[in-house]
Amino acid sequence: MSNSPRVLVVDDNHMNLELVSFMLQAEAFEVSVAKDAVAAQTHIQRNKPDLILMDIQMPGMDGLALTQLLKADPATADIVVVAFTAYAMKGDEARMRTAGCDGYIPKPIEVSTFVKQVRTCMARQPWVVR
Repeated sequence: MSNSPRVLVVDDNHMNLELVSFMLQAEAFEVSVAKDAVAAQTHIQRNKPDLILMDIQMPGMDGLALTQLLKADPATADIVVVAFTAYAMKGDEARMRTAGCDGYIPKPIEVSTFVKQVRTCMARQPWVVR
């Protein structure tokens, strides 16, 4: 069993999944991906991640609804869920916090600081990581 941090990236954009996976794997993270909320739920039941990078706008169940389900379940409530989204309008941060997100990393990602942002979120440090 690996001691590497386990990250699940939930995003319906293939390019985002590839880029983020590549960057995190290069830094010794164990990365899994899910293209929607249903696939994410299946993965989480089988292999509980340490952190979830959660896209908010996805077809079917959106990322906030999935986050609320995870935070309401004692078996998954302790997973760090980070909103991974292009939403940056006034009120979006409060909406994400209310849904239970533990952090926020904006898209498009800043390649030079992305892995550091993820590590900061894993440590449950500042809520908005820029």
